[in-house]
Amino acid sequence: MKRKCIELFAGAGGLALGLEEAGFEEIGLIEIDKTACATLRLNRPNWNVIEDDIVEFSKRDLLKEFNLKKGELDLLSGGYPCQSFSYAGKKLGLDDVRGTMFYYYAEFLRQLKPKMFLAENVKGLTTHDGGRTIKTMVDVFQDLGYEVEWKVLNAWDYGVAEKRQRVVIIGARNDLKGKVKFEYPKPHDYKPVLRDVLQNVPESVGAQYPEKKKKVFDLVPPGGYWKDLPDDVARDYMKSCYFMGGGRTGIARRISWDEPSLTLTCSPMMKQTDRCHPDESRPFTTREYARIQSFPDEWQFAGKMNDVYKQIGNAVPVNLAKEVGISIMKALNKGGDVNVES
Repeated sequence: MKRKCIELFAGAGGLALGLEEAGFEEIGLIEIDKTACATLRLNRPNWNVIEDDIVEFSKRDLLKEFNLKKGELDLLSGGYPCQSFSYAGKKLGLDDVRGTMFYYYAEFLRQLKPKMFLAENVKGLTTHDGGRTIKTMVDVFQDLGYEVEWKVLNAWDYGVAEKRQRVVIIGARNDLKGKVKFEYPKPHDYKPVLRDVLQNVPESVGAQYPEKKKKVFDLVPPGGYWKDLPDDVARDYMKSCYFMGGGRTGIARRISWDEPSLTLTCSPMMKQTDRCHPDESRPFTTREYARIQSFPDEWQFAGKMNDVYKQIGNAVPVNLAKEVGISIMKALNKGGDVNVES
């Protein structure tokens, strides 16, 4: 049974593609970035890609826009940016988070009343502002009529050759209590490493280190980082950071074939988050980036090289999204066929 999903902050489609593979039908994807929208249309011409500012779009009659009855939608999904709220010493409701991207996600929830929702975000959300930010979000979701739970999942546990931790917030509408029981996906027995995903990668563009930086990486062994450099080279490369505390293990970091990648970023050239190829002294190419994020080779990306890196670096890994989607589908299939009263 195809269940309907609307996605907010859709980006280049990592979450949407994973949910599609789990059996959901995407009936609307909202994204403001024109290049990301071009990527979505390039790969799924049949998807209803809405290139618009969610701030403006949320002011519309959403049920009418998507030809839905209240409570009919199966799933609302998306990853809104993490932002602080102004507390003013009171319990926050929906009106008090107005102006944040979270507010617009919650506004869709209020209008559409889907059976379940999925919200994902960076792990840092769990400790943001001393934990008050996520507590406020949960409070608002509960006020809107949902049972809410959240958990930090590591993509490496779910068929992704990357250590990438995301907080996954799940809500089920209160009237489905006792009928819909969501369980987070169980970690896989085998966790993939780069050797598993970077064989026979299609040719693609990729960034290159400047010659001086390349010579530094020539001295770093697979699995190593700046502390594996000769001391004089490390001092010159690290500058003042050489004397600071902490390991700073992402600097001059070469990933080995037998480990997962560290979290990919929007730019492969950031000094604090170096991710060098196991054998060659270069960043991963764009298609290698895509493989690590578990995008299939046929998923094409619009835009220039830096646009592609940004789209992939911002994406939810497809395999992680699929596993969460399968768990949501199982929960809905056990008892999610109740529509709320209009």
